[in-house]
Amino acid sequence: MKFSDYPLLTDENIDPAVVGFLRQAGFDVLDVSEESLIGSSDRHLIQLAMSQGRVVVTHDSDFGTLVVKHHSPVTGIVYLRPGHIDSQFTIESIQALMSQTIELPSRFVIVVKRTGDHVTIRVRDLSP
Repeated sequence: MKFSDYPLLTDENIDPAVVGFLRQAGFDVLDVSEESLIGSSDRHLIQLAMSQGRVVVTHDSDFGTLVVKHHSPVTGIVYLRPGHIDSQFTIESIQALMSQTIELPSRFVIVVKRTGDHVTIRVRDLSP
């Protein structure tokens, strides 16, 4: 499957403009802020996303720690670096990811790092 094939769960640190962009791009998005889940533990959000087959989109590296070091089951994580800069900056990073035709493993972490106009995309396979 490709990134665009997955429904998403956007963490509370994802700007509403980014959530709107994702929906306009055709994604099924469950937003933590809209669902009154602000303050929920990362572990709870991973479990919720996993139960619905959603990929977590976040600026928070703690999600990666939970799934890589603590082996929490997950469909996928998209970790956007650096975070909290500007919604347009984040949207452009996501557009770079969407332009890729990467075939994703059954469980994964994607790190999208943007420096200036350069976007680096790294995929880590978490499949057993």
